[in-house]
Amino acid sequence: MGRPNRSITSRARRIRMVLLDVDGVLTDGGLYYTAEGHELKRFHAHDGYGIQRGRESGISFGIISGRTTPIVDARARVLKIEDVVQGADDKVAAMREIQRRRGFGDEEFAFIGDDLFDIPLLRVVGLSAAPPNALAEVRRNVHYVTRAAGGQGAVRDFIDLILDRRGK
Repeated sequence: MGRPNRSITSRARRIRMVLLDVDGVLTDGGLYYTAEGHELKRFHAHDGYGIQRGRESGISFGIISGRTTPIVDARARVLKIEDVVQGADDKVAAMREIQRRRGFGDEEFAFIGDDLFDIPLLRVVGLSAAPPNALAEVRRNVHYVTRAAGGQGAVRDFIDLILDRRGK
C-alpha cells in the first residue's frame, strides 16, 4: 500500500531512526480522564518490547506528538527514548530538530502516524507507516499499513517489518 516508488526492503535497510506519533499509534487514540481531571493513556507492552529489540539492533527512536502531556515523558523514560518533541504543530520541523542533533538523512528516518497532520512528515521520511485504524487519506500516503491497530502493537509490527527486511 502507499507510495511504492522504492521497495520496502531497500527503504528498511537505510533506517537508523524510527519516529513515533503517540495518540492513535502508541495508544488507541482514546483520551481518558479521572474524575479529578488527570489524563491517562494505555500503552501496549508489545510496542515496548519491539522498541527494545529495535534499539538492540542499532535503531534509535524518537517521539513527535502534537499534544503535550507528562505521561509521554514518563513512557519515553521507561522506553529509554531521549528524543521527545511534544506540542509539535509542525512535525517536519520537529524531525529537522532531531535531524540536526543526530545527523541522519531524510531517508534514514522512518515515521508511523495516523492523522492528517502526520502526512507532511510521512511524505518526507524514507519509510512511512500507519495503523489500519488511521484515516484513509493517511493510509494512502504511507509505504506500509500495519496489521495491528494503534495501541494494539502497531509500533511492534512496524519495527518487526524493519528488522525482518534488514535480515535481523
